[in-house]
Amino acid sequence: MAASELYTKFARVWIPDPEEVWKSAELLKDYKPGDKVLLLHLEEGKELEYRLDPKTKELPHLRNPDILVGENDLTALSYLHEPAVLHNLRVRFIDSKLIYTYCGIVLVAINPYEQLPIYGEDIINAYSGQNMGDMDPHIFAVAEEAYKQMARDERNQSIIVSGESGAGKTVSAKYAMRYFATVSGSASEANVEEKVLASNPIMESIGNAKTTRNDNSSRFGKYIEIGFDKRYRIIGANMRTYLLEKSRVVFQAEEERNYHIFYQLCASAKLPEFKMLRLGNANHFHYTKQGGSPVIEGVDDAKEMAHTRQACSLLGISESYQMGIFRILAGILHLGNVGFTSRDSDSCTIPPKHEPLSIFCDLMGVDYEEMCHWLCHRKLATATETYIKPISKLQATNARDALSKHIYAKLFNWIVDHVNQALHSAVKQHSFIGVLDIYGFETFEINSFEQFCINYANEKLQQQFNMHVFKLEQEEYMKEQIPWTLIDFYDNQPCINLIESKLGILDLLDEECKMPKGTDDTWAQKLYNTHLNKCALFEKPRLSNKAFIIQHFADKVEYQCEGFLEKNKDTVFEEQIKVLKSSKFKMLPELFQDDEKAISPTSATSSGRTPLTRLSAKPTKGRPGQTAKEHKKTVGHQFRNSLHLLMETLNATTPHYVRCIKPNDFKFPFTFDEKRAVQQLRACGVLETIRISAAGFPSRWTYQEFFSRYRVLMKQKDVLSDRKQTCKNVLEKLILDKDKYQFGKTKIFFRAGQVAYLEKLRADKLRAACIRIQKTIRGWLQRKKYLRMRKAAVTVQRYVRGYQARCYTKFLRRTKAATIIQKYWRMYVVCRKYRITRAATIVLQSYLRGYLARNRYRRILREHKAVIIQKWVRGWLARTCYKKTMHAIIYLQCCFRRMMAKRELKKLKIEARSVERYKKLHIGMENKIMQLQRKVDEQNKDYKCLMEKLTNLEGVYNSETEKRRSDLERLQLSEEEAKVATGRVLSLQEEIAKLRKDLEQTRSEKKSIEERADKYKQETEQLVSDLKEENTLLKQEKEALNHLIVEQAKEMTETMEKKLVEETKQLELDLNDERLRYQNLLNEFSRLEERYDDLKEEMTLMVNVPKPGHKRTDSTHSSNESEYTFSSEIADTEDIPLRTEEPSEKKVPLDMSLFLKLQKRVTELEQEKQMMQDELDRKEEQVLRSKAKEEERPQIRGAELEYESLKRQELESENKKLKNELNELRKALSEKSAPEVTAPGAPAYRVLMEQLTSVSEELDVRKEEVLILRSQLVSQKEAIQPKNTMTDSTILLEDVQKMKDKGEIAQAYIGLKETNRQSAVDLHELTEDGELWLVYEGLKQANRLLESQLQSQKRSHENEAEALRGEIQSLKEENNRQQQLLAQNLQLPPEARIEASLQHEITRLTNENLDLMEQLEKQDKTVRKLKKQLKVFAKKIGELEVSQTESISPGQIIDEPIRPVNIPRKEKDFQGMLEYKKEDEQKLVKNLILELKPRGVAVNLIPGLPAYILFMCVRHADYLNDDQKVRSLLTSTINSIKKVLKKRGDDFETVSFWLSNTCRFLHCLKQYSGEEGFMKHNTSRQNEHCLTNFDLAEYRQVLSDLAIQIYQQLVRVLENILQPMIVSGMLEHETIQGVSGVKPTGLRKRTSSIADEGTYTLDSILRQLNSFHSVMCQHGMDPELIKQVVKQMFYIVGAITLNNLLLRKDMCSWSKGMQIRYNVSQLEEWLRDKNLMNSGAKETLEPLIQAAQLLQVKKKTDDDAEAICSMCNALTTAQIVKVLNLYTPVNEFEERVSVSFIRTIQMRLRDRKDSPQLLMDAKHIFPVTFPFNPSSLALETIQIPASLGLGFISRV
Repeated sequence: MAASELYTKFARVWIPDPEEVWKSAELLKDYKPGDKVLLLHLEEGKELEYRLDPKTKELPHLRNPDILVGENDLTALSYLHEPAVLHNLRVRFIDSKLIYTYCGIVLVAINPYEQLPIYGEDIINAYSGQNMGDMDPHIFAVAEEAYKQMARDERNQSIIVSGESGAGKTVSAKYAMRYFATVSGSASEANVEEKVLASNPIMESIGNAKTTRNDNSSRFGKYIEIGFDKRYRIIGANMRTYLLEKSRVVFQAEEERNYHIFYQLCASAKLPEFKMLRLGNANHFHYTKQGGSPVIEGVDDAKEMAHTRQACSLLGISESYQMGIFRILAGILHLGNVGFTSRDSDSCTIPPKHEPLSIFCDLMGVDYEEMCHWLCHRKLATATETYIKPISKLQATNARDALSKHIYAKLFNWIVDHVNQALHSAVKQHSFIGVLDIYGFETFEINSFEQFCINYANEKLQQQFNMHVFKLEQEEYMKEQIPWTLIDFYDNQPCINLIESKLGILDLLDEECKMPKGTDDTWAQKLYNTHLNKCALFEKPRLSNKAFIIQHFADKVEYQCEGFLEKNKDTVFEEQIKVLKSSKFKMLPELFQDDEKAISPTSATSSGRTPLTRLSAKPTKGRPGQTAKEHKKTVGHQFRNSLHLLMETLNATTPHYVRCIKPNDFKFPFTFDEKRAVQQLRACGVLETIRISAAGFPSRWTYQEFFSRYRVLMKQKDVLSDRKQTCKNVLEKLILDKDKYQFGKTKIFFRAGQVAYLEKLRADKLRAACIRIQKTIRGWLQRKKYLRMRKAAVTVQRYVRGYQARCYTKFLRRTKAATIIQKYWRMYVVCRKYRITRAATIVLQSYLRGYLARNRYRRILREHKAVIIQKWVRGWLARTCYKKTMHAIIYLQCCFRRMMAKRELKKLKIEARSVERYKKLHIGMENKIMQLQRKVDEQNKDYKCLMEKLTNLEGVYNSETEKRRSDLERLQLSEEEAKVATGRVLSLQEEIAKLRKDLEQTRSEKKSIEERADKYKQETEQLVSDLKEENTLLKQEKEALNHLIVEQAKEMTETMEKKLVEETKQLELDLNDERLRYQNLLNEFSRLEERYDDLKEEMTLMVNVPKPGHKRTDSTHSSNESEYTFSSEIADTEDIPLRTEEPSEKKVPLDMSLFLKLQKRVTELEQEKQMMQDELDRKEEQVLRSKAKEEERPQIRGAELEYESLKRQELESENKKLKNELNELRKALSEKSAPEVTAPGAPAYRVLMEQLTSVSEELDVRKEEVLILRSQLVSQKEAIQPKNTMTDSTILLEDVQKMKDKGEIAQAYIGLKETNRQSAVDLHELTEDGELWLVYEGLKQANRLLESQLQSQKRSHENEAEALRGEIQSLKEENNRQQQLLAQNLQLPPEARIEASLQHEITRLTNENLDLMEQLEKQDKTVRKLKKQLKVFAKKIGELEVSQTESISPGQIIDEPIRPVNIPRKEKDFQGMLEYKKEDEQKLVKNLILELKPRGVAVNLIPGLPAYILFMCVRHADYLNDDQKVRSLLTSTINSIKKVLKKRGDDFETVSFWLSNTCRFLHCLKQYSGEEGFMKHNTSRQNEHCLTNFDLAEYRQVLSDLAIQIYQQLVRVLENILQPMIVSGMLEHETIQGVSGVKPTGLRKRTSSIADEGTYTLDSILRQLNSFHSVMCQHGMDPELIKQVVKQMFYIVGAITLNNLLLRKDMCSWSKGMQIRYNVSQLEEWLRDKNLMNSGAKETLEPLIQAAQLLQVKKKTDDDAEAICSMCNALTTAQIVKVLNLYTPVNEFEERVSVSFIRTIQMRLRDRKDSPQLLMDAKHIFPVTFPFNPSSLALETIQIPASLGLGFISRV
């Protein structure tokens, strides 16, 4: 279709704008051919009439659809033009925070001016081994592509990094080198990669400076070649430098600095070693203060100096050379302060004793006068004479600056040579990757010689870039068999010819420099005459005759001719150089020596790296006079030569381009200046790449991608089985112009704009489908809504009518109720009114009657009181008269007494002055007090007595009253008698009157006493109440305190519980960390061990020539690719124990109890060591004493050893003979004796049999003791032998000598001989008594042989006593420690004291618990040992009983010989063991381990069969008590397993098989160890099979470590198998067909990338998981271990999937989230099918699940942000923000995530404390545990198949 057809209404276009460069607008009406004006609507809301150019009639650029905005590759855009590129970069940079973008083969890197977390080692691992188009753009992707192409094509590579100053070139180059150093590793142990990276700080310090555009601007170009060997590991590096900006040494512009090294020196001037340099602040030196900005914000120059010195040391530059470098640099600073004074216009001088010059001469070691002279003079040489001419002040200043620049340039080259020397490798370089960090195109207001050279270099690089792009385009077209049409692209060869051809600018400049009086003006005139009006690229400014303009590929640049000749000549006076060469400072002449004596092997001409200054050029031959000629080479000539060599190098390599863009000039983070960006895009060739791509077919789709994307545009009948034909048919219908597309072999090529047209058709089709779907859905929703509303209305009506009826009924009921209530209420009111009236009447009557009664009472009372008043008034008058008379009398008495008292007072005053008086008074007072006290006590007693009397009186009164009543009744009865006796009545009346009087008196007394009692009672009650109140208060306080204590206890309990839970969780975490750390140490140990074996193998194979070719492993494993190599050597048996014990030593304690136990064990071992040392000292003393005896008896040792063996043999033979004799004795007794005597029930027979039984039992016991003694002797001999082999013979001789001294040996030997002699007598002729006597005598002799055991027991008792003394000492120390702790606790505050005491008590209880556990273990061992001995004795008794029964059987023949038939039959009790010979051990290991095929064993035999066989062999060695055999077998087994895993370590079945068997072997060692904890699930038969002699706990630890290593290897193997499937199966493959949309990919997946080996799906992953699971189940792996393996597998799947999701923008879409969730659900279903949901595998997928949910949830409002924050708790903040930034709509109906929403998420998550790391650690391995899993299989039932070839093993 025509392009004009796309300019329809609502189409969006780009129009030029002076501020924003390009502005977006929208068409308000369709464009018709012939229209001169377009009506546009701008984004800010304005309308604009855009006039078309009447000449060109070019329409504005169309804008790409929104779904294409933000693409990873600019070539994927449908419309390829400048505004589209600029907008795409801005959206990625500002909105998505993505700094890298592909533009075809170019990586565009925008400097963010901010540290980003995208360069960690996890990111490197994520990009390693990936195709360039599979991941988001990154500098690591370019580096990986270069590394991969180098390995695949065996062709050298180059990475060309260019850009403006401050664009980030140096940083990008550093990251590229860091990537190579990380993924490749070094081929030696010299850490070459560290040295390569260490060269950066050195070069930055001497070659970088602060400019107005960049704080760390590289002022030179460099090309670093990183060398690799044939295995593609770093072996060295080499550096070339270009065009150092020497003028910066002597001049800096405003706000700029000199090179960093000068400021680092000044900042470190106070260091002691720098005092001799006599430096100071940077503002004190002319060369460092001109820019006025000596400090860079955020940079510490002193620290940078330390880093520089550290890097120099790492690169082998010694301290003396470093100080020499610093002396020269300090000398340059002091030289810059040298001042000149004018003598006249043509001469000058230096002030005498000028301090800066003096310091310079001292530092440089030159003569002051000579240097002073040649700074102010110069030598002129003619053909006949030589003149010395003074120079002016200006010339002297220029000469001084030229000398400074020259010295610095020489020093720079010297340092570069030394760096190259340090990075040089003796190994032959197979290939290299070059990293070119070179200046970009520059244009300033004033452009000089440096800018001219820089732009010249960029012209050459741009030409090479254009040719490479053109070549790649041509290759792509030819590969796809597309007709190739020549594309017109910009060729800058004319510009290059203008500069470098004959009579070019450089040629004319060199010619002018040779002229004696050449100037910049004459050179400019020659340029005008030669090129003006002859070359279209050369122009002359209108207003200047000292400048010229060149039309470069990027822009026009005006160069000022001033200074060109001087900078090109780079003139330095030879006399000054000669003075420096004569320096006493050895390093200085070394800088100026001829280049044939250069230090670095990478000298200039040898490798084509010509230095940039005149005096540093190397002559081609060492002929005299040649130096002078080379000396005259100009800077331009040198630069041209070095540039040609660089281009040759780049053309011989495969280039990769990185273009760095500076987004703004103010270094603001993530700020995009469109003008500056466009300027750089034009200059760096990005737009040229776009133009070349757009000229042909820029959009390219594979047939499958096109079909998936545009399936919606096809009808069902159009879809064929052949995708290619289907696409052809559809395109012919959709695009009528066949020139707009081409069909290739695998791709469809489209012209520019055609993809946008197809997208428009697709969007229209989808929009129409959406409208139809919406119409149908909305109609269905409305119908559903109507039906729902109608149903609701009916329901509401029904409820309303019912409500109304109920309301009416309620009204009627209320009316009736109200009538009844009124009736009853009126009746109630009348009744109440009547009651009130009646009550009022009664009240009135009562009050009236009361009133009358009270009046009468008051009148009577008034009269009575008047009488009383009269009585009292009359009495008062009489008393008053009496008182007056009495008062007068008393007054007279008082006056008289006063007179007498005064006289007495005088006497008393006289007496009072004496001391005795006071004493008497005091004595009297004390007496009075005591008397008063006694009186008070007496009164109290009287009170008590009175109270008692009162009580008695009350009792008497009561009794009297009763008595009187009875008398009164009696009197009434006798009234008649009283009438008779009147006299008697009168007396009685008198008596009654008297009694009444007494009664009244008693009552009055009683009343007074009652009053006093009441008063006392009240006081007592008051006191009691007070006490009760106080008691209540105390109770309340007590309750409050109790409540407080309870609350505090509760709080403390809760706190302690929380702390306990937290500490438990922390301990669990620490345990996992320690376990993980320990397992990592094991992994590192095994890796180092394998590395050691590989190095040994390489040393043996150094003479052999390796075969050509390379098979590169995955880049992630390239640094340790020797990990699975195989060494055919097995370590010697002496080395094996050490190697197997080493991992156990590394083990760290896992918990507190184990730590305390180990600490106590260390103390015990130290005590045992001290005891053994004391014992060794005693033995040495005994050795010294016995040396003389050894000399006298040299042959005694051999004789004694023979005697010992003879004694042992004779004891064994004697035991057998005694047993046979007993049997024969029974037979004789049963045959020859009388029946009544020998009958079984006879007494004599019973006595004899009892004696024989007891003798037999004692004999067996003695035999067991002899066997135990033998084992103890052997073990003691082996234990003592390693300690001191020189004392073995002496100790043995001493023990034998002790026995000889006691006569034991001779006596025992005689007894044995007599016994043997007596046993030879015919047993049939012996009597019973004689035979028994011989038996007893033999036993006595045997007992004497055991006396030596008493000596050993004595020694053991002495050792125990010593141990007890040590224990007492330790208890004393513990007591002292406890006292110290108590004293410390008393100084603490109460809370801390309680906590400390609790902690101390816990520690003490823990220690006691550990001690008790150890004692319990010892007792258990003792009990087991006694039980074993008891079983042995029981078996012996059983044998005797059987033999007794057989001896009396009636069918037995008398003369039949006694055969040991019972022994083989009874040996069946020891089943479950396998016997093999010592020499067959290697054969056993070979057949059972080394040559065993896991597949056959797993299918045909029982799981874990090798483990059972090995354990049964160990059991037999344990039964024989042969520790050497046990040790040898276990060591050989472990090393053989390691050997198999090293040889076939990449086979999952092999690793799984041996992991299963190693765990089963470990479980067998635990199950049959005899420990109670492992015997709970055993059968009684299995308990009989426990090991009896050896404790193999240490070997269990070694096997556990081996199992951990095998598990880690298993994880690596399954990771290598799963890793290629995960990304394709979990992310790329469409499990749900048609959900994901495919977008154009551009040139990301280039033809040079490695082609995919195959497409994996989710089914592939599930099949592989099934395979893993079935293999592990067939091998009999423990279920818990299978769960751990599955958990690890799922973690790997989740981590790799999430990491790739975070690094791939094309995967972050809604549809991809649905695909991921479906895939995860399939994995969960697999877990459910395998019953593995409780394995923890699902939890490892939680981050991936949440990331998928994050892709699908709404991302608009604050509520959505809150939901996302609460949902994504397993994702870090960085991961959430990254997913939101990467979220890309696949269809137009999806919306992008706004920047404000992402900021809202960041604000809500700012308080979350999580890892800043972006990617998950895919290499993380969970710590593995091996829970004990006993086997129910009986060992005696195991059969060994003949297929194993173990016929030399026999069952026991």
